[in-house]
Amino acid sequence: MKVLVAMSGGVDSSVAAAMMVEEGHEVIGVTLKLWEGPDGSAPTAGCCTVSDSEDARRVAAQLDIPYYVLNYTSAFRSAVVDRFIDDYAHGWTPNPCVECNRTVKFDRLLAQAAEFGCELLVTGHYARVVSSAGRYQLLRGVDASKDQSYVLYMLGQQEMARVRFPVGSQTKDETRAIAESLALRTAGKPDSQDICFVGDRDYREFLAEHAPETTSRGSIVAMDGTELAGHDGVAGFTIGQRRKLGVALGEPAYVVGVDPSTATVTIGRKSDLAVSDCWIDDVTWTQGAISEGGSASFQYRAHGDAAAATYESIDGLVHVVFDAPQMAIAPGQSGVLYNGDEVLGGGIVQRAAPAHSVGRRH
Repeated sequence: MKVLVAMSGGVDSSVAAAMMVEEGHEVIGVTLKLWEGPDGSAPTAGCCTVSDSEDARRVAAQLDIPYYVLNYTSAFRSAVVDRFIDDYAHGWTPNPCVECNRTVKFDRLLAQAAEFGCELLVTGHYARVVSSAGRYQLLRGVDASKDQSYVLYMLGQQEMARVRFPVGSQTKDETRAIAESLALRTAGKPDSQDICFVGDRDYREFLAEHAPETTSRGSIVAMDGTELAGHDGVAGFTIGQRRKLGVALGEPAYVVGVDPSTATVTIGRKSDLAVSDCWIDDVTWTQGAISEGGSASFQYRAHGDAAAATYESIDGLVHVVFDAPQMAIAPGQSGVLYNGDEVLGGGIVQRAAPAHSVGRRH
């Protein structure tokens, strides 16, 4: 087949491309330019640097495949960065990688693959897509420590029919071993941990620079409403945060609520972070049909453990009730439902109880 491989310049996508070549497919490599500074410069950290593009280009040359750089900066800014800023301004805790997958990589890039005449879009994600009786299932990657199925919950049947994750069926060590055996320049390259448009600085610095409206002063209060200190903007706080609070209580203190309407941040004890249930919206289901409910495990952090729960669909939302209380679930986080290793679907946490709710995002 003719396949399009998204090459980030890392070892995973490099090996994914190599595996497609080894299988005999006609492979085209592309790197997405997603972010640039005000002067048009590429970021110096993250997954979109000049050196990353150069690594991808040179791997493509090693594999003897055509290679292109696609400029998606405008789409990325409007769909991912602007939403990131808006979410933090509303006291939410977003996951920009999820939004990038939803609106760029598995939307615009899938359309781009069709324009190239490619039947499949291939990436280096650690997840698996399997088919049975004409239906597709999204499964966790074999390497649990690298599993990325959490950020792919938005894939439906049409998308899964056209994507492939070659490294998802192997461990990271096996991926690096393949890269070393092929002498790929990315074999020993460390994984990027930075948000591409934020880079190696604190996200609060990015917000202050690109969205100064998020730095409006407000109050830090105790659970009983007692004012303890001031702050320079609710965007600097997330549910569960312990550091950089600017308050000394003589015991560990955590952010337990963020109310952007009053610019108020509430802090309390760790026990105040306990959550019994939550509601998620913007829900998509991998099987295409809305599930009425049942038992599942629920994951609300990219590398967190999944918690046993029950769920049901009510008026377009999904209500998730945990078998045991969970800690620090924040509005804006992605919540993903699993049945064993299979992703059932997921959405965005709207509110959690008894944690302080910031209301529905508009």
